[in-house]
Amino acid sequence: MAVLLGLFSNIVLAAVKTGIGVIGHSPALLADGINSTSDVAYYVVVGIFVRMANKPADDSHPYGHSQFESIGALIVGSFVITTAVAIFWNSVDTIYDIFSGETVYAGGSSAALWIALGTVLLKVILTLFTQNIGTTTNNPSITALAYDHRNDIFSALAASVGIFLGRQGYYWVDPLAGALVAFVILQTGIEILRESTSDLMDTVPGRVLDTQIRRLLATISEIRQIDEIHTHRFGPYLVINLTICVDGDLKVSEGDRISTEVEEIIKQNIDLVRNVHVHYHPVD
Repeated sequence: MAVLLGLFSNIVLAAVKTGIGVIGHSPALLADGINSTSDVAYYVVVGIFVRMANKPADDSHPYGHSQFESIGALIVGSFVITTAVAIFWNSVDTIYDIFSGETVYAGGSSAALWIALGTVLLKVILTLFTQNIGTTTNNPSITALAYDHRNDIFSALAASVGIFLGRQGYYWVDPLAGALVAFVILQTGIEILRESTSDLMDTVPGRVLDTQIRRLLATISEIRQIDEIHTHRFGPYLVINLTICVDGDLKVSEGDRISTEVEEIIKQNIDLVRNVHVHYHPVD
């Protein structure tokens, strides 16, 4: 739902802002239109990868395909950075042409200003909606799209200010706003890349999880010692491997009961744990 809604809104915004940016002679709105055009590509990519991530587990991928979500976020981040660089250099080139007298510019039209302001309102709504879904599902691709919506709020605000001041006679402010838009977009792209690469590199809050698991298992009196705790990330999900020590005189069935209890406690108290593998052996 979040992907389809975002895709539809960005298709409309890309067409309107790019068209009005050209007709209304506003480099800032045109830059924002290029940003929305790139957003359409982002949504297509994310839609593909989210669908791939939902494929069931198979022999080659026993933990499923959820890491496709992180790969999708990685591609989105790369697109965002590329767009930022393109917008920045185009804006700088326009400013140079204005001051060198190579172009005659009389400011953007009133239609360009109203489109920019309307974009701000729409993107605020989309940011809140998409952010809520991303937080609920813990889906990095959806969260990346929420960041992109938030990014669009600042870029549309910068475009609005640039167009307004350009209409007051400060013509260079309009393309300067486009350059500022590029910096905001670049920062978002870097943040998306940082989070998605952390997922792909199996980054987990190891010390925090270790402490939490040890605290939870302290309630099981039969566990004499915890030797190892290893946590692995598969997309938004966690798989935990741990080794516990129990009384060597216990029956195998008792060890199995304790292991089952460990699994249930961890799954009930730690979100997004897909599997818990418990190994037990006699305490030294």
